[in-house]
Amino acid sequence: MKNPNPKIILTLFSIMIGVFISTQIKMKLETITPITIRSLQTMKAEINALNNEIAELNNIIKMKEEELALLENIAKGDDNIINILLEDIKYNKIHSGKTALEGPGIIIKMYDNPEERPFGYDLNEDVIHDVDILNIINDLRIAGAEAISINNERVLSTSEIKCGGPIIRINGRSSATPFVIKAIGDPKVLYAAVNAPGTYGDLLKIYNIGFETSIEDSIYIPAYTGDFQFRYAKPLGKDD
Repeated sequence: MKNPNPKIILTLFSIMIGVFISTQIKMKLETITPITIRSLQTMKAEINALNNEIAELNNIIKMKEEELALLENIAKGDDNIINILLEDIKYNKIHSGKTALEGPGIIIKMYDNPEERPFGYDLNEDVIHDVDILNIINDLRIAGAEAISINNERVLSTSEIKCGGPIIRINGRSSATPFVIKAIGDPKVLYAAVNAPGTYGDLLKIYNIGFETSIEDSIYIPAYTGDFQFRYAKPLGKDD
């Protein structure tokens, strides 16, 4: 019996190795998820939101540690309980929007498309709607805005922003274009959140909606002048 030709064996072995390697490469290529600019921006926004949440939690921890130290001093007779209560009121007023604030940030001016359109054109595409403002406000909040106002109306978590014909109602008050949005926070981060490619602010520019942004060293945002009314929510506690 003749021994197999070594060249034939080597050829078959090479073919088997080639098929195996190509199969492995194909399997790896199928598991790779393409990375897009939008996915990177989404991931960046999620990271920024987590960092803001961590920073807020660290501030709460620091505040609670300071409160504990004050209470320990009161127990020793070094501090007055009235001073602690006044500081607590001041803190709550700031975080509830009942105090005017000032600091660095950005100012956004939004207005309808000023270009003339031919007869029959759908003018809704050239008009600012409540959803446009809401998306910009959400992007600013995700970017860490500490205080926001629209046409000098303080924006809170309970503020309604709703279209009413050619105007938009904010906190129950009517406002017309142009809409001037002021936000206090890191100016560079806030600016990028509404102007970077792929953001909602960048999309508005594509549709020729007026969208102008400026970085300011000092911005004044007024306090919320309305009343907080809870019709359905009730506090829980031992005394309630």
